[in-house]
Amino acid sequence: MSKLLQALAVAAAVGLVGFAAVSATRAQNDGSAAHSLGSLTIEAPWARIGRGARAGAAYLRIVNTGAEADRLIGASSPVAGRVELHSHKMQDGVMRMRRIDAVLVPGNKAVELQPGGDHVMLIGLTDPPEQGGTFPLTLIFQKAGGIAVPVAVRPLTARGPGMKHHDHK
Repeated sequence: MSKLLQALAVAAAVGLVGFAAVSATRAQNDGSAAHSLGSLTIEAPWARIGRGARAGAAYLRIVNTGAEADRLIGASSPVAGRVELHSHKMQDGVMRMRRIDAVLVPGNKAVELQPGGDHVMLIGLTDPPEQGGTFPLTLIFQKAGGIAVPVAVRPLTARGPGMKHHDHK
């Protein structure tokens, strides 16, 4: 079985178990807590999702305290039909969003998924969470496996550094 299929199988199992745990703490967690998986720590997961939206984006910080690099290779969530990793690239003077295969998380470094940069795209929202609520997101790493984290939903006006979303290709 390929590493991707193994990671997806682990993510599915983690997602089912993690979803129950996330649901139990949903009302208590605003997404500001840190969640650890081996040498990786997921910090401050948040999303911008508008009322009635069909798509949204999730952002977070990944800290790798280990010497060995890992890669975020996918994600899943019960609130979206499809979840993809995306980035922005300047093309012909226009900032465009594009799908990417992975986000490198170097050893002893932190990586920020943020507006205008790498992020998790939630496509085909089936049950968009309300602003102020949370939803479960399972992150899939090539080496560390999967981890379910609660993602806080913030207003569409919430911004980090970078530009707003443009072309959703």
